[in-house]
Amino acid sequence: MQDIPRQNITTAHGVSLSALVAGREGDPLLVLVHGWPDLALGWRGQMQPLAAAGFRVCAIDVRGYGGSDCPEPVAAYAMTELMQDVVEVIDALGAEDAVLVGHDWGAPIVWHTALFHPERVRAVAGLSVPYFPRAGLPPLALWHRYYTDKDLFFYQVYFQEEGLAEAAFEADVAASLGKVLWSISGAAVEAGASWPQLPAGASMLEHLSLPSDEQQPVWMSGTDFARRVESFQRTGFRGSLNRYRNIDRDYHDWPDYGVHRVRQPSAFIAGALDAVRRFSPGHDVYATADALLDACRGVTVIDGAGHWVQLEAPEAVNRALLDFLDGL
Repeated sequence: MQDIPRQNITTAHGVSLSALVAGREGDPLLVLVHGWPDLALGWRGQMQPLAAAGFRVCAIDVRGYGGSDCPEPVAAYAMTELMQDVVEVIDALGAEDAVLVGHDWGAPIVWHTALFHPERVRAVAGLSVPYFPRAGLPPLALWHRYYTDKDLFFYQVYFQEEGLAEAAFEADVAASLGKVLWSISGAAVEAGASWPQLPAGASMLEHLSLPSDEQQPVWMSGTDFARRVESFQRTGFRGSLNRYRNIDRDYHDWPDYGVHRVRQPSAFIAGALDAVRRFSPGHDVYATADALLDACRGVTVIDGAGHWVQLEAPEAVNRALLDFLDGL
């Protein structure tokens, strides 16, 4: 897969964001926003097909990742800041508005931006994480109710203590990334090697496995995986984990999130074997993925794929995205 040109974008607030940019200047802008623990390069399988469809495509390293700035304070990763980064990328690339597509944490970032900066978002699609209705409790209270109060481990609770997860993940970056990528992939689910149910207080990485040579998916090998490892060895994990430390702040800062409906053309894409699907015990959150989307153009659930749907099933994701974009 050919390399895509990279450029640095400095926002009006002085944050430097590294981005991959493909397509022609003047074409409608499409911004891709990755999740944890990923990078802009996680979208390389989508960028050229989307550019060939007539879009100028920009995949950013979210602040805290890759070549972008990694501020130290936890509050620097509040949703308010991340939305503003997306808006300022649109400004910096000279566009009035953009289509936004996000995966994992990138999905809430683009859903929030569509809701609270509607004039800058032409259309929006989320991968893996739907636009959830607002819960009656802040996220941490909800996760405690669902998990830790029942003596069950939940990773977002584990990530709250500053320095704890950082030390674990940074001890062996290649193994840490390999375990996370593998354990919530569709291939791991089908091999019976997916993320196990753990007791509260467990050390997460000790209980996750790496794929055997025979099991290792092609998307977990080669240059892109080596680039991921090098990137996190350089930046560490603090910035990326600080996103999780803002979940209750976001809940209180944006009380209309999960209440107001998304008005723009929208879509949702996910793997059928994604663990996010069962985050609320006993409920398939993908069954209601379009409940708050007024102009939903499609919900696509891809058989055999897990959480890393755009890596695991790039052709199916590209078809779904191109169908969504057709005629916008």
